[in-house]
Amino acid sequence: MKKILFILLLISLITTQNYAQLFPVLGGQRAGISAAQFLKIGVGSRAAAMGESFIAIADDASALFWNPAGLVQFSENQVIFSHNSWLVDINHDFLGAVYHITGEDAIGLSLTSLSMQKMAVTTEFAPFGTGEYFSFGDVALSVTYSKKMTDQFSFGGTIRYMEETLDKLKMRGFMIDLGTYYWTGLGTSRFAVAVTNFGNQLAPDGEVVLVGKRNKSDWQSFSPPTMFRIGFAFEPYQSDLHRITTSFQLNHPNDNSENVAIGAEYEFKEPILNSSFYLRGGYKFNVEEQNYSFGAGVKVPMLIASLAFDYAYANFTKLGQAHRLSLILGI
Repeated sequence: MKKILFILLLISLITTQNYAQLFPVLGGQRAGISAAQFLKIGVGSRAAAMGESFIAIADDASALFWNPAGLVQFSENQVIFSHNSWLVDINHDFLGAVYHITGEDAIGLSLTSLSMQKMAVTTEFAPFGTGEYFSFGDVALSVTYSKKMTDQFSFGGTIRYMEETLDKLKMRGFMIDLGTYYWTGLGTSRFAVAVTNFGNQLAPDGEVVLVGKRNKSDWQSFSPPTMFRIGFAFEPYQSDLHRITTSFQLNHPNDNSENVAIGAEYEFKEPILNSSFYLRGGYKFNVEEQNYSFGAGVKVPMLIASLAFDYAYANFTKLGQAHRLSLILGI
């Protein structure tokens, strides 16, 4: 455990003082090369509050988004609903369910939706609107399977269908997620690797009429927003009533610079009410426009189930802030 603490301290010093040298902004030129950006928006208030440093924790139904191998890291059958009041009046919602077939196998279904109000159609000759309106929206449907191979190692996979609609244009595609989860045997430390949104090039279908009655139906293809993540987590302190969980994560997106995220969660177990209360915080390094996040949560027992309610605040340096609310029902 002393070796683990020393390594984490060393990593922390490097990332806080010299992360620009370790992870220089060399990927900024890749920005804008991928489509379906809504698939990169994080799910669940718990993960968001911890700076989205979550793949090595992933022990609730939000693992459907973060790491499919996490579905067998908890024993309850769970349903999750997450609402994200995203930037510029955009709504991002996630609904998922996890069912444990056996103690070693679990399956899950999830639905992701991004929506906004209709916008006015403008042209060069009608900059204030033509009187017509158009809509934009995204939706993704995913099926996940996870299996515990041993007491220490688990893996999982997800198949996802996504559809993006912009007025008369639609873009469709299939993607996969792959994840692993490994308990090292050193205290409570665990290590995880996840690859998300891996798939073929995406291009819109449909035809639009441009100014001068010109028709356009040939569109450029783009890559999906593939993300490769490596995470490490452990509990530096835990007792019957208190627990502190820390997490460190390296992120490699295909359309931007590499970055680092750290997060922590404090849990207090209230023995009389048999409830748990949580405080969380996180920080992202080398992520343009984003930095700190924090949040809180509570988990209470019910007659035949448990209910967890979580809130998260994420700060954006110029665009404002994002608020997330999520509910997890466990049976």
